[in-house]
Amino acid sequence: MQIQNYAEALAFIHGRRKFTKSPDLARMRKFAHYLGDPQQKVKFIHVTGTNGKGSTVAYLSNLLQSQGFTVGTFTSPFITRFNERIAINGIPIADEKLVELVQKIKPVVERLDAEYAGEGPKEFEVVTMLMFLYFAEIVPDYAVVEVGIGGTYDSTNILTPVLSVITEVALDHTQILGDTLAQIAQVKAGIIKAKRPVVVGALDAESLQVITQVANEKEAKLYTTPSDYSWSLAKTQDFWGQIFTYNGFGKSYRKLKIKLLGDYQVANASLALSAFLCLAQLEKFTPRESEIRKALITTSWPARFELINEEPLVVLDGAHNLDAVKKLAQILKTRFSERQIYVVMSVLADKRAPEMFACLQALPNVTLSAVEFDAPRAVADFEFLQGDGAIKYYSDWREVLPIVLREMSADDMLLFTGSLYFVSEVRNYFV
Repeated sequence: MQIQNYAEALAFIHGRRKFTKSPDLARMRKFAHYLGDPQQKVKFIHVTGTNGKGSTVAYLSNLLQSQGFTVGTFTSPFITRFNERIAINGIPIADEKLVELVQKIKPVVERLDAEYAGEGPKEFEVVTMLMFLYFAEIVPDYAVVEVGIGGTYDSTNILTPVLSVITEVALDHTQILGDTLAQIAQVKAGIIKAKRPVVVGALDAESLQVITQVANEKEAKLYTTPSDYSWSLAKTQDFWGQIFTYNGFGKSYRKLKIKLLGDYQVANASLALSAFLCLAQLEKFTPRESEIRKALITTSWPARFELINEEPLVVLDGAHNLDAVKKLAQILKTRFSERQIYVVMSVLADKRAPEMFACLQALPNVTLSAVEFDAPRAVADFEFLQGDGAIKYYSDWREVLPIVLREMSADDMLLFTGSLYFVSEVRNYFV
């Protein structure tokens, strides 16, 4: 059946198998080959890591655009509409173009289904191929591509980047990637390519050792912090934003500003800036400091400690795993200790829900509610909450909203957090 419109195109994409692990990239390479190997026609920057990928991509894309480059981005998941995942200079792919590209790949998907006994490309492979085809057609100066899960066998990993970026390594997707930091680091290091530089964020010693070994084996120049670049927070800070100093790659910038909260966002911005400066040396263009400053301060990323309303203060943060929740708790401790904070959280079943809730429950100024939502994957069953009267449970997050709003004072905060799917649903309600 021919794809006729946008709804049918999305139905085709989402109708493919989901969340299954491929043992290798042979099928993905064949998929690309049948379509003319579009992944060979663009300069890519490949980004992986447990957390911080989306923010790092946003900063890096903005930095490149500030110098006049046309930049493609590939991210996941989407917050408002599917098209956001594939964009040029921040403009999502048009509905009509998406339909056209789905029409182009559908016969190839069906061919692979036949060749692989019904086990043809899964959903993320299809979305990845749509991205490759779109960028090969537009040919941006650079395309910044975020890995889906892991690295080695992620469908994006058929590309050969001009530069690789690894944000951080933490325990997440352990059923797929491994249950130790070393195992997960090994998978993340799979995006490192022979003699292509790689810039990494602040890594634990175990992960750094693994990634250094892979980089050495592939003769890939490795740039790390604090050896090759560093950052430090300024003594005085804005209420909603952060000021920091950066040193690296022969540059020193004082009083850089970003509007995303959290020390980890300064780390993400510094990593993106390092990747940008590394690329400038590699590609021999001269960065302009004034444009760098403007790019950083104007970068935003939906659902990452995002201010939705000021009075009362309503914030969204997609802290979807334990590592991210720990970072969120640190923001609440250092920036909002004087406020009563009402936290509404929902977590997917494959995450460490009890530990995530316990991390926030330990804060003395937090009132915590657990909620259900319409998720594409199983939500945590919250059985661990039985007998814990301090955490309230609601079968629908909309139930808790009027209750909390009645209890809140003008100086309190309402924070929705947990799964990005959940935060996306809430954001669509507010925005």
